[in-house]
Amino acid sequence: MKEYLFSYGTLQKRNVQFTLFGRTFQGSADTLKEYKTASIEIKDESFLSKGEEKYQQTVIFSGDKNDFIQGTVFEITAEELILADKYEPGNYKRGKVVLESGKEAWIYIAVETT
Repeated sequence: MKEYLFSYGTLQKRNVQFTLFGRTFQGSADTLKEYKTASIEIKDESFLSKGEEKYQQTVIFSGDKNDFIQGTVFEITAEELILADKYEPGNYKRGKVVLESGKEAWIYIAVETT
């Protein structure tokens, strides 16, 4: 079963994709409206031990029609989605959004933004 994953950060990096999934993805540009990004400090040691940056971007729903996030939507398998779940920091959760293209996609959002 195919899944869509919208990435606005590290999962867009080809080296991260190859390390995590054993392949790189062909994605397409897309936009998430009424959201904005914010920088947060990651304290998840298992995530940081992979060489990732201590400060990462997360998304925040603003409801403002002028806010948007540009990123990439990837078609992945359900198994790859589980791998992505294991990769993300512990304070990130997965949720569904509707992109400008009309695609329903999974996205990772930090539970805490402070």
